[in-house]
Amino acid sequence: MNKPSYFKDKEEARLFSELRKKVNDRVAAIPEDRDAYIKVKALLLPLVYFGLYFFAVINGDKPALYIGSFVLMGLTLVLIYLNLIHEAAHNNIFKNKKLNAAVLKIFDFIGANSYIWKKRHIVSHHAYPNVDGWDTDIEQSGPILIYPHVPAKGLQKYQHKFFFMVYPLYLFNWMFIRDFRDFFDSRRIISKTQGTIPASEKVKMVAYKLFYFFYQILVPILFFKVSVGLALGAWFLQIIVASIFALFVLLPLHPLPDNAFPELDENNGLPFSWMRHQLEVTNDLTNNNWFIRHVLGNFNFHVAHHLFPNYSYVYYNEITDEIRRFADEHGLVYKQFPLFTALGKHYDLLKQNAGNVLYILEE
Repeated sequence: MNKPSYFKDKEEARLFSELRKKVNDRVAAIPEDRDAYIKVKALLLPLVYFGLYFFAVINGDKPALYIGSFVLMGLTLVLIYLNLIHEAAHNNIFKNKKLNAAVLKIFDFIGANSYIWKKRHIVSHHAYPNVDGWDTDIEQSGPILIYPHVPAKGLQKYQHKFFFMVYPLYLFNWMFIRDFRDFFDSRRIISKTQGTIPASEKVKMVAYKLFYFFYQILVPILFFKVSVGLALGAWFLQIIVASIFALFVLLPLHPLPDNAFPELDENNGLPFSWMRHQLEVTNDLTNNNWFIRHVLGNFNFHVAHHLFPNYSYVYYNEITDEIRRFADEHGLVYKQFPLFTALGKHYDLLKQNAGNVLYILEE
């Protein structure tokens, strides 16, 4: 199957070239050491995660400390993703690609798979965000229906009533179902965008998963006399906390009724140019404070990331300023919402899709 193609618009291509020059000039004026602290995080955050793990196992006879440490591991897992894994996939931490690849491998030790996730993120999500059948982030294979033009079936008709029971299982699905399906199920989106996956990567994926389960669950039981119930319960709680935290950060940025979900025409063509597509399917958050900028990896400035993914998030504040002014000057769409407003809008999308109502952007 031919991959989707963006609408060719010479004027919008010219506008993006103009915007890119403004952004490049703005970033060039920022001191080069602005992103130095991300390199510190590349060492610090994994040390925090595994430090919490070792603190937990040596205090296995103290259930409160053990559980508390695993909960903090869940929060740290998401911080590792936001600050390190995501940046390393775009080669935005170090100038040396091998060092970025080494950081990306951390993902394999905390339950996910770095190889398949990078493929999903770069060649699927960034290539075709919010496009049904091509964006792995909205791949329809479960009880939650994100894509508005697909009729709700079965449990999907009630998704707005039970989503809060499904979303805490997000990372369980990622770690133990989604990764395996993407490696071994040829019907998945990743097969269309990636092609054949090397057998060596399949072997490594299974090996890393087994090692992850071994050190997270079995090591505390076998070598530190942690009870089976405590080991399983604390690990389970870690992943639930991480799932909720991750979705709290990720859901407000794409799957909202205000964002487009462009459909392909009979020639696999998309209705927008590449630049306009990114603006139509992505929104920012108005929230902008020290914690979001330095701890949560500037996830609030997501439009800047989709338009300029090769810039580190430490520059997104200035880049977003240029995008906002440029969009206003040229009549381009630019959307931003407060965090809880965006989360409410995501619920509205679930409710609309469950009821098969007319897609809001067509009204």
